[in-house]
Amino acid sequence: MRFSRRAEAVTPFYAMEFGKHAAELEATGVHVVKLNIGEPDFGAPPAFLEAIRGLTDGRPLAYTGALGLPELRERIAQFSGAQFGAPIDARRVVVTTGASAALLLSCAALIDPGDEVLVGDPSYPCNRRFAESFGADVRLLGTGPSSRFQLTPDDVADAWSERTRGVMIASPSNPTGTSLAYDDLLDLCRVAEDRDGWRIVDEIYLGLADGERRSVAADDPGAIVINSFSKYFGMTGWRLGWAVLPEEMIPVAERLAQNFYICPPTPSQIAALNCFDPETIAEAEARRNTLHGRRNLVLDGLRRIGLDVPVPPDGAFYVYVDVSPTGLTASEFCERALASAHVALAPGKDFGDIGAERYVRLSYATAESDLRIGLERLGEFVSGLPAAE
Repeated sequence: MRFSRRAEAVTPFYAMEFGKHAAELEATGVHVVKLNIGEPDFGAPPAFLEAIRGLTDGRPLAYTGALGLPELRERIAQFSGAQFGAPIDARRVVVTTGASAALLLSCAALIDPGDEVLVGDPSYPCNRRFAESFGADVRLLGTGPSSRFQLTPDDVADAWSERTRGVMIASPSNPTGTSLAYDDLLDLCRVAEDRDGWRIVDEIYLGLADGERRSVAADDPGAIVINSFSKYFGMTGWRLGWAVLPEEMIPVAERLAQNFYICPPTPSQIAALNCFDPETIAEAEARRNTLHGRRNLVLDGLRRIGLDVPVPPDGAFYVYVDVSPTGLTASEFCERALASAHVALAPGKDFGDIGAERYVRLSYATAESDLRIGLERLGEFVSGLPAAE
């Protein structure tokens, strides 16, 4: 069988690969602490689950419109105004099959083969894979601790070329959990706008950010803003996300959605209406506070172990850990930590080239009890390494 060059060029998603190896270990009876995947352990909100159970009574669950249920689009628009200071017209909201489908629609609508797209390094790999699938020439721009692992407006302005068509940004970011200051994010978007470029802003972790949570949709109506029910509401497996699009892009997105996947899952959409009730928002906020507590636990534990986190996160549920003082590469560290300490992590090569073998991503989206066990095991593992003596 002959596969496409696109398929052959895609590298594994190593966070998932380590998850697969962890499952193989667990099948032999070993307890593995899984800190490799960004999946909240809370599960979907109780009101959502109750609504889903009510939908399993045999009633027809027909397709919705490709853009999603009108009632859900309206609730999302209201949520954007109340939670993120960005009141928007519900007609600009497109409900999608997870944030991944929002990125799929956006890249399909905006990218032609040969277009250059600017992306920060490190960054979530699947975002740029979507761009590459539509023929983009993705240019990774290195970032580091001095910029909180985020692109700056100057980075984008200096890198912009006659072939550049747009930029992909995430704030808060996966894998680092760090955010751009809002004014800097807006300035970065204006750099693209001034050059007649598009900007896709991934805000799927914005609900979990510290302090003021303001969406760029409040001040840049030309931005494509991606969000999801997966992180703030803990609904990873229910595959529901959304995009806030410029008005002129809505009919394009609708045609693409009709052809790509018809519509998002109907039961997930109906039940998700309950996510915006005051009780569910209060539950989500309590979970956010729990994650803040877990973050403090992890940062303190890593400090005691002697593993450096150059930039403490201010959102999401990740820390980007510098393992270079151990004498191991990030890949070696992850492989040996899983094999001997039974702790699964994600190596930096998942997220780019700069620091790929220096940094490891740790997700604290799991129970505090497992975090404590994982930190204890990592401490014993690191203390046993020659470079740590």
